[in-house]
Amino acid sequence: MTPANDNSHSSSESNPVSESFTYWRESDGHFLGYLNAYPAHWTQGDDLEDLKDQLLDLYHEFSKDDLPGIRKVGELVVA
Repeated sequence: MTPANDNSHSSSESNPVSESFTYWRESDGHFLGYLNAYPAHWTQGDDLEDLKDQLLDLYHEFSKDDLPGIRKVGELVVA
């Protein structure tokens, strides 16, 4: 018997989240970039895929609620 709702997958797997980032290639061939939500925190990679891996690590670190000193961007609705 198959259950109607299979909850074995996490919500991030069924609803992927995207995070925009800015990047560029330096004259030495390395890629530099940052998550647009955290522009003060740059990282680098040997190629674009490596840079994306580094940015993903930053995203996971900065998503922790108990990490002090990380500036975040918010939106304020003004009526």
